[in-house]
Amino acid sequence: MAKELPLLGAALSLDMLAHHRDWIVADQRDLELQSFCWPNATDADLRKMVARAKDLLDGYTGRLGLHGPFTSFNIDCADPEIVEIIRARMLRVLEITAELGGDQMVIHSPYTLWKEADLEQNPANAFIQVERVRYVLTPVIERAEELGVTLVIENCEDITPNLRVELAAKMKSEAVKVSLDTGHAQFMHRSCGAPPVDVFVHAAGAALEHVHLQDIDGYGDRHWHPGEGTIAWHLVFKALGKLPKMPRLILEVNDEIGVRKGAEYLESLGLAR
Repeated sequence: MAKELPLLGAALSLDMLAHHRDWIVADQRDLELQSFCWPNATDADLRKMVARAKDLLDGYTGRLGLHGPFTSFNIDCADPEIVEIIRARMLRVLEITAELGGDQMVIHSPYTLWKEADLEQNPANAFIQVERVRYVLTPVIERAEELGVTLVIENCEDITPNLRVELAAKMKSEAVKVSLDTGHAQFMHRSCGAPPVDVFVHAAGAALEHVHLQDIDGYGDRHWHPGEGTIAWHLVFKALGKLPKMPRLILEVNDEIGVRKGAEYLESLGLAR
């Protein structure tokens, strides 16, 4: 019997969820809301957004996640005063995730070209960095465990595919897993010598529970529709198909109003539906 093709989901703002709601709800596609991660939203604004989200999600029974905050900070922050702000930001979105019935929150990897080179020349810094992340995230992880939400660590400037996978494992919690952004991986592959995207899939293995699908040409974080850049999608989906469980496949493109264009392209290749 032929294996059923994976079902594509999407990362959307509340405005774009309103636009694509019928498409999402018809097949109960995986959904990631991206309106709650920005630092300029006041608590009053967030309450209004939560109320609107609940209205839009009426009748939705699919798997829901939110993108967590990431602007202007890293999760390996060493300044204890700034750490308190980071925790507050993350806990705020984590609570909203649970309130909306979500069970996944995306956070960003701390690794960069500079930091990875530093780990090579001074291995002790690898231990220090992990412990900094543990210090920052411990209250967030504990609350995620209580709420039944999984934190998935997304690659950004990562060159070595297994570093954030090992980082997630070292948090020693089932509430910490891994995300993959295909465009970020492709950018680091083309610009900085990282392995290609399918190798990132293999490196993550069973820990991979979430994927941002976007395409690029190797210059900048384009967030183009799949098919508009240079990613070898057949290899990516071949690698995904070898995983013990298919992660959530979330189209994350700048052209949210046209998000179905990427879905139609992957469908035309016989890779997804």
